[in-house]
Amino acid sequence: MATLAACGRSDPPARSDSRTPVSRVEGPSPRETAQCHRDLRELGVAFEPLPDRSFGPGCGIVGTVKLLDIGVPTTNLGAVRCGQALTYAQWARNAVAPAAYQILGSELAKVESMGSYNCRNVAGTARRSGHSVANAIDVGGFLLKDGRRISVLNDWNSPDPDVRRFMQVIHASACKRFGTVLGPNYNSAHRNHFHLEADRARFCR
Repeated sequence: MATLAACGRSDPPARSDSRTPVSRVEGPSPRETAQCHRDLRELGVAFEPLPDRSFGPGCGIVGTVKLLDIGVPTTNLGAVRCGQALTYAQWARNAVAPAAYQILGSELAKVESMGSYNCRNVAGTARRSGHSVANAIDVGGFLLKDGRRISVLNDWNSPDPDVRRFMQVIHASACKRFGTVLGPNYNSAHRNHFHLEADRARFCR
């Protein structure tokens, strides 16, 4: 699990020292967040709005929500920026779940996340990760209702052509929805998960 540090997990945000002023991180406007809340409700997603907070230079949560029920259970999700949450919910419901049933012949029981918010830099750089503003989610595996577990680590290059096709289809779908999608083809740090980030970068590996 050491490679989790490459993108981060949903650790509780560290409390900032009240004696030290921390600048507010940039994020969506209140109007954009309110519209996103309406979009989530229209999609039938249950969520809890979270208060804006700053935790350190370049780290904080602005316009975030806690996803309660998107129709597809997802483990280990903390604060998620609303636009990222909306895109993730659409991907899980409209891409991953149908692909599991159509390609693997089983309904999707659960998506296994490795987390969302985490105050950290991109590995090997001085640049803050999308996780530092809760604008990224790492996904490591998928549990099917027939009991099978499909993981990025073990099944990206599965000998089973249907499993490989499932992974390729949901990865391609993620690339159409998220700005940045990183997986095993990007580098070894992502060999066990997909990094999904709604940043409009149009970078898919």
